[in-house]
Amino acid sequence: MPGDRSAALNEPLKPTRLPSVDAPVGRERLETRGPADLQTMARIKAERDLYKRLLDLGHVADPEPFLKEALRLIVEVAGAHQAYLEIYGNDHERAWWTSHGFSDSELDEVRLCISRGIIAKAVASGEVLVTPSAMLDPRFSEFDSVKNRRIQAVMCAPIGGEPVRGVLYLQGREHPGLYTEEERYSGRIFAAQLAPLANLLIRANQSTPDPLRGLRQRIDLEGVIGSSPGLVRVLEQLPTLAPLDANVLLTGETGTGKSQLARLIHRNSTRRDGPFIEVNCGVLRESLAESELFGTVPGAFTDAIDRAGKIEAAHGGTLFLDEIGDLPLDCQVKLLQVLQSHEFSRLGSTEVRVSDFRLVTATNVDLKQAVKDKRFREDLYFRLDVLHIRMPSLAERREDIAALTAFFCDQHCRSNRLPALQMSRGAVLAAELAEWPGNVRDLSHAVLKAIVRAAQESATQVERRHLFPDEPGAAGESVELTFQEATRRFQAGLLREALENNDWNITETARRLDVARSHVHNLIKAFGLSKNHE
Repeated sequence: MPGDRSAALNEPLKPTRLPSVDAPVGRERLETRGPADLQTMARIKAERDLYKRLLDLGHVADPEPFLKEALRLIVEVAGAHQAYLEIYGNDHERAWWTSHGFSDSELDEVRLCISRGIIAKAVASGEVLVTPSAMLDPRFSEFDSVKNRRIQAVMCAPIGGEPVRGVLYLQGREHPGLYTEEERYSGRIFAAQLAPLANLLIRANQSTPDPLRGLRQRIDLEGVIGSSPGLVRVLEQLPTLAPLDANVLLTGETGTGKSQLARLIHRNSTRRDGPFIEVNCGVLRESLAESELFGTVPGAFTDAIDRAGKIEAAHGGTLFLDEIGDLPLDCQVKLLQVLQSHEFSRLGSTEVRVSDFRLVTATNVDLKQAVKDKRFREDLYFRLDVLHIRMPSLAERREDIAALTAFFCDQHCRSNRLPALQMSRGAVLAAELAEWPGNVRDLSHAVLKAIVRAAQESATQVERRHLFPDEPGAAGESVELTFQEATRRFQAGLLREALENNDWNITETARRLDVARSHVHNLIKAFGLSKNHE
């Protein structure tokens, strides 16, 4: 590659005027458009959406979902395959990051580029680096990360000036060659707009330290969402409890995360390399429970085959029996015998087998009362209740609801291949005030349903009405309304939603609705709205 080519790649970029996509297009015009025209329209629409999102930069309540969605849009606008965004703290340590299109193993290699390679060069120079092929570019071709991964097209833009607050890294292209001037301009604008948000993230991390930060450095807490005092009290027991071999009994209401806690215990135990076998005793039919746990041999019953049970499969690992209170009494007797000797026989066999496992059980019923009612063996209860952890209900950890709704929203959009959405401020506030009888599981299901409703409306975010469609006026009444009443209800709903989304900031609400502040005050009085209005 000629020497002046590298310099040309970093010349200042000029914004390109793009055609409007807002004008209606007739069917006859759409039918005459070729694939290239449609691709151009799609790119322009994605770029318009990106700029709209950037206009909302100073008004987002939670910057993390905003950044994830914005990164997805810049990938689409730039025609890239993969992207990585990282924000630095005041000590230049990684304060926050997100990615798009990278696998876990690829992400590990990308992070190596932070200290050496293309990203390090961009951060050190403070300049946007662009190349059609890093493998052929003399500036980068000798980097191990480039040679190992055979990296081609790259655009890397530092965030902020001095000091650099982060980096935007785009890799791969849908079409061969250099990123176009429009794509490079979009990447540069995106990185420039993120500088103030990076400062907000840094200050947020400094002012609200993660109470689990020290614990995360000692044990594996992957997948744990939340940092409420109730959750912290549970997790603080793991460093001492997990490495033991003693039986653990997990209690708490349904849907509080007992299964996840059982997996955390296993992952942080000395048996982490062994199997984790989960059995839901609540769905075991009495006639099949014994064969499911202990296995069978041919002749044990009609159609019986030579099959290992869950106890045998758990050898060397952890056996998790969920809803242990529903285990049939006959199986309770045999389970007690296994716990005493770790010896058992398959159903229909006299051969004694041995299984070395750790037992973790969970229940949402009062086992002490079940013992009094003769529905559960007292001797088995004492065997199970050696180490006891109670999972708090969601009502006891409302501080985690905002983080949980954001997590479920992102997770469900990805797993169901739906457009990326985020929770509105009003929806999150409503979720924090609501009762969730099914706890975390109930909240997850509600967010999934809300995402589907929002997607059906082509909404850009999940609103309160999507999360609670049965609330009065959420979906509209079936009775006929006059034009004036329908207009009044629409205006009241629009104003209430805008106020909630802006945390009842009158000035910001007026700006977003393009009306005077005094008019907002008058409408609030006219519609009888208040901050605690339900």
